[in-house]
Amino acid sequence: EALLDLYQRPYNPLEPVLCMDESLKELQIATYFPLQTRPGRPARFDYLYKPVGASSLLLCVEPLRGWRYVQVRDHRKFEDWAYFMRQVLTDFYPHATTIHLVVDNLNIHSPAAFYHTFPADEAKRLVDRLTFHYTPVHGSWLNMAEIEFGVLKRQCLSQRFPSRPLLGSAVQAWFEARNAFAPKIN
Repeated sequence: EALLDLYQRPYNPLEPVLCMDESLKELQIATYFPLQTRPGRPARFDYLYKPVGASSLLLCVEPLRGWRYVQVRDHRKFEDWAYFMRQVLTDFYPHATTIHLVVDNLNIHSPAAFYHTFPADEAKRLVDRLTFHYTPVHGSWLNMAEIEFGVLKRQCLSQRFPSRPLLGSAVQAWFEARNAFAPKIN
């Protein structure tokens, strides 16, 4: 109910509500090999998809403004999350006094990640700008970032990507186009 009350607040650019979540995307390359055919028949090929790693996708969305940002990273560690959130705070919300951040209960989604990654004075400066709102255990579906991930998966991630740079380019094109349209989440 606390999250539902938070979502009902009117839009305030000085106290935006951001929903943040992460997901993994497996990277795969296609390996083609010829199939035996009879004489006079066209050549045929089969294929296999070989996994070549995975990338972590970090996504935040501001539902009332219709803005989102996604970053592709190699890992899902304290440092990755802290650097992502620092970029969001400094580049996209420099004038916000308090950011209400909706996250699930993953261990990296905490003030400790900032102190683990940055010097104490910088970590404190970042943490002081955030108010954490955690989804209930087994209730991560209350995080509106899950809705945005669903759209991202349907519109962009349904194809296979052989490398992190290609995945990153596709994701960036997706969120830039989506931000231009600025659909809000009700």
